[in-house]
Amino acid sequence: MECEAAAVSRNFAEMREETCFGRKVVRGTIGGEETAMVVAGVGKANAASAVQLAVGTLGADTILNAGVAGGLDPSMHAGELYQVSKAVEYDFDLSKVNNTSIGVPDERETPFFEIGPAGFWPSAIVATGDRFTDDENDFAFLRNEFGATVRDMELGAIAHAAFRAGVPVHSLKAITNVAGNGLMTSQYAENLPMCLERLSAAISEFFAAAVGSGNG
Repeated sequence: MECEAAAVSRNFAEMREETCFGRKVVRGTIGGEETAMVVAGVGKANAASAVQLAVGTLGADTILNAGVAGGLDPSMHAGELYQVSKAVEYDFDLSKVNNTSIGVPDERETPFFEIGPAGFWPSAIVATGDRFTDDENDFAFLRNEFGATVRDMELGAIAHAAFRAGVPVHSLKAITNVAGNGLMTSQYAENLPMCLERLSAAISEFFAAAVGSGNG
């Protein structure tokens, strides 16, 4: 989203904007490293195509994803930051055709895409799907089927596209809403500004940790 992009771009030096294939691209440096940010938009198709643009057109050798997300663990709190260890596309289902588990892509044997380390924040498993819901049945399914502790609408597709391109991924999520603490939509609206501030304040550390991890 534009608001997430703004939280990231505050950390850029020598910032400049351009448009590439209809998408806003922000170029600059973070910690002296040349960096480009693609403002992907919401959802899996936007996310995957943004990765392809970053790798194929901009020459990215590492993908960093930073944004807000919903917590599935009732012990979580709004405003907390998590680095991601795994991501899964929970709305991908070939089980009737391949007898595979939900989330397993046709070209793989596991639903999970590994995400590289990115600092000292606690780790989370992210479940990605193209919908925002307040349904507790959905939350229970994601926890029980995948052990997911966070859900979003982009990271699984980002990790899938990066896997196909052969580039590593790192991700940092700020929790805007937590299952069991009231309507997710209401929490999201109330907590979004605070979460964006905390995310922005962590970007330099996140970037340094990802670049220094040996996978980026």
